[in-house]
Amino acid sequence: MKQTSIHIPVQIFSDLKTLEAPDAELFECARNATADAYAPYSKFRVGVAIRLENGQIITGSNQENASFPAGICAERVTLSAASAVYPGIAVTELALTYVNESGDSKHPISPCGICRQTLAEYEQRFGRSIRLILGGFSGEIYIINRATDLLPFAFSSQELKPH
Repeated sequence: MKQTSIHIPVQIFSDLKTLEAPDAELFECARNATADAYAPYSKFRVGVAIRLENGQIITGSNQENASFPAGICAERVTLSAASAVYPGIAVTELALTYVNESGDSKHPISPCGICRQTLAEYEQRFGRSIRLILGGFSGEIYIINRATDLLPFAFSSQELKPH
């Protein structure tokens, strides 16, 4: 038997004020996007802002539906909007935050499994990493340099190729 470990480098910032200006701007856009979430069932409003390679910032939020699990996460809403408006332009950064109306919003959260897979596909598709800025409405903020660090055994198009 062979055993190994996987380590994910994470930069931890004490709060929004300690981020560099471009990161703080993107994170503020994500915070503002939480107001547009449609989350009457979970009361968990998620906002995302992405920066594209051309400098454009696109925002999105989670959109729930009474027919669970027909809702769509903020990450996939935002990535789809960016692909529709700016096809072929790579995503360079993604900021994610949330408001939990039933509890606190003081610690970073990360994308769900489907969103991690989607982000991994975007990294493969464009041949570049997507930097993640993850935080709550207050408290620490994590920066992870590659989305695929959150899904080290991602399923990819390589698995679909004949061997």
